[in-house]
Amino acid sequence: MAKKARLLSLKEQLEDKNRIIILPGVFDALSARIAEQVGFDAMFQTGYGSSAALLGMPDFGFLNAGETVDNARRIIRAVSVPVLVDADTGYGNPLNVWRLVQDLESLGAAGIFLEDQIWPKRCGHMIGKDVIPKDEYLPKLKAAVEARKSKDFIIVARTDARAPISLDEAIERGKAYKKAGADVIFVEAPRSVEELKRVADEIDAPLVANMIEDGVTPTLPAQELLKLGYRIAVFPLSALYSATYAMREVLTELKKTGATKETRKMMVTFKDFNRFVDLDKYMNLEKRYT
Repeated sequence: MAKKARLLSLKEQLEDKNRIIILPGVFDALSARIAEQVGFDAMFQTGYGSSAALLGMPDFGFLNAGETVDNARRIIRAVSVPVLVDADTGYGNPLNVWRLVQDLESLGAAGIFLEDQIWPKRCGHMIGKDVIPKDEYLPKLKAAVEARKSKDFIIVARTDARAPISLDEAIERGKAYKKAGADVIFVEAPRSVEELKRVADEIDAPLVANMIEDGVTPTLPAQELLKLGYRIAVFPLSALYSATYAMREVLTELKKTGATKETRKMMVTFKDFNRFVDLDKYMNLEKRYT
């Protein structure tokens, strides 16, 4: 039997400068298993999706640290590939960030996104957001860097300064956050391809591009982002939006007609789903102890 190849950490994947890491957004254990099964080498636990799935509420500062950590625990246990966790603003001061990093690293998370928005924060593509002063964010970033036990745990420093201040300010913050120890820089919500290119030209660091369908940033294919100079392409809401669409369509038909005949094409079969969640594995395990 051929030996199974060792899974690369997210840090190791970043070392290959000829590829871009595509991170699908996942919001629960099931979506994470689907992402792994179709072949992704890593994934992103989205705060937007987690707020929607856990609370039925928007990404508007309602999600708390405990809910984020609990969701991370379920997602990380469900898959074998690296999971990068959206930690929002760290849910408090530098000590809260320090504890959050320790909690997530102990669960096996591959790293975090840590942003500089004022709490309560909101999705980076919504209007009305604001950022804390750079000198207030840097201690939180320092706490995150010092709290981790392994350099394989990646700290992604995110700035939302583009919208409330300027692109110049966002770029300057990105440079400062890299100098302070962040592994990856994420300038949220550039408004054009030209702005995406300028960020990549001026910040000497591995960069994240956030691809939200119908968001304020142009949605580009991952290979185009790689050519611009980006190393990670996050598609945080693609799975959430598609799952929501399919469920709405199926349930609408069921409500109207009392059947699901026309929308069966949007469903997996009973047998396929049981196979997907490894039912046979657990039935065999049950037999061992019966």
